[in-house]
Amino acid sequence: LGVERRFVPESCPRAVRPGDFVRYHYLGAFPDGTRFDSSYDRGSTFNVFVGKGQLIAGMDQALVGMCVNERRFVKIPPKLAYGSEGVPGVIPPNAVLHFDVLLIDLWNSEDEVQVQTYFKPEKCPRTVQVSDFVRYHYNGTFLDGTLFDSSHNRMRTYDTYVGIGWLIPGMDQGLLGMCVGEKRIITIPPFLAYGEDGDGKKIPGQASLVFDVVLLDLHNPKDGIAIENQVVPESCERRSQTGDFIRYHYNGTLLDGTLFDSSYSRNHTYDTYVGKGYVIAGMDEGLLGVCTGEKRRIIIPPHLGYGEEGRGKIPGSAVLVFDIHVVDFHNPSDSVSITVHYKPSNCTVLSKKGDYLKYHYNASLLDGTLLDSTHSLGKTYNIVLGSGQVVLGMDMGLQDMCVGERRTVVIPPHLGYGEDGVEGEVPGSAVLVFDIELLELVSGLPEGYMFVWNGEVSPNLFEEIDQNHDGEVLLEEFSEYIQTQVDTGKGKLAPGFDFEKIVKNMFTNQDRDGNGKVTAEEFKLKDQEAKEEHDEL
Repeated sequence: LGVERRFVPESCPRAVRPGDFVRYHYLGAFPDGTRFDSSYDRGSTFNVFVGKGQLIAGMDQALVGMCVNERRFVKIPPKLAYGSEGVPGVIPPNAVLHFDVLLIDLWNSEDEVQVQTYFKPEKCPRTVQVSDFVRYHYNGTFLDGTLFDSSHNRMRTYDTYVGIGWLIPGMDQGLLGMCVGEKRIITIPPFLAYGEDGDGKKIPGQASLVFDVVLLDLHNPKDGIAIENQVVPESCERRSQTGDFIRYHYNGTLLDGTLFDSSYSRNHTYDTYVGKGYVIAGMDEGLLGVCTGEKRRIIIPPHLGYGEEGRGKIPGSAVLVFDIHVVDFHNPSDSVSITVHYKPSNCTVLSKKGDYLKYHYNASLLDGTLLDSTHSLGKTYNIVLGSGQVVLGMDMGLQDMCVGERRTVVIPPHLGYGEDGVEGEVPGSAVLVFDIELLELVSGLPEGYMFVWNGEVSPNLFEEIDQNHDGEVLLEEFSEYIQTQVDTGKGKLAPGFDFEKIVKNMFTNQDRDGNGKVTAEEFKLKDQEAKEEHDEL
């Protein structure tokens, strides 16, 4: 017997031993080169057990020690081939036979599934168990490296349950114990794959299969969401509940780390109600019980996410991972919250509607982001309380304050700047926090009054205003008279308003026919107007 090893692969993890099953291609020829047989011509390998008498003796010996992908040139003398009888019509008696052999496949009936892990993530919180649902990519090859299938080529993962018979038995075994992100090579003998018949398509009978697998996703239909707290503020006065409106940032990834969405990339928080079905079920659940400023990871199985169909960049049956940062939340039933930090002991005069206030403030969001500060401008903010010069929540928050008092006022968006916010300054639906110090208070007039007398009213008031005694008062006369009363302390204007606007408003009220002049018949004091209306009623 002559054996010439014409090609030996660098890697030879296993060589043929007696009892092994092999698949090989060959060319059979006589010494003069005349071909008598070829597996290539038939388009299929020769499949046989070695060392069990199923081959001529020379071939049984020549195959021992071969590696997959090894090529041997074998010379077999007649006594180890077909001897003096030959094969009528094919092999003459006493013929020396030459075989050019290429080994394609090799296995043994005692083989088991072989698993070789060549990458494993440092963190592996969970491994594949029976009844888990997995998503993985693979390249499927024969033992000689020939590719027969690839999920990468289809650009779609293979999605299946493990251990319940949806896969060939060898793959069911080979996937067990894998971590997400792990890469392993799973070698499966044919009796745990497609057996003697193959799959009827690309996989021939008795073929060993090699799968190069990377696990991308893993969950169980019984899974709920998983929450990993990353940063929880030391102070957490309130936690989110069903019905709250929440603003948060997030990065959304698949379980293998692939980013599919991010609120940060849009530079805008995601704003929604909690527990009302406005978001996927898993997120609705995961947003409950959070604090403002909290960072947490929410892992959502597909049946609480986007299900079998997926959505956009999210594939079907994908586990979703959201790293969220809670910016603020509130409830539509919330009112203004006031916390007093300092109140002077001699606090007798309290702010009320109509008072003119001067105060300093720092304005921020609930997460501490500074929006505005009067301190940085070097001047106070001045308003008439209850006149609509500030948001409703601030009008409420400044009530019943005394000069020198310091308080924090928390204003929900429906009492602040609402859903729209202020472009470039205040985000929509933002809770606002004002740290306030009241510095000055000028008492206002009774509601409905723009001017009051500090003493008795002259019985000849109209005549005093009508300086030229022509029976008509013009705006200039009226304005000059009111200014004199204020300057001499006899009268008081509502504080915080423009003098000319107040006087013009008062004059217009008296000029009942709108001709730009006030006559004695038109002229009435406010209490006289009220009395006449009462009598008329």
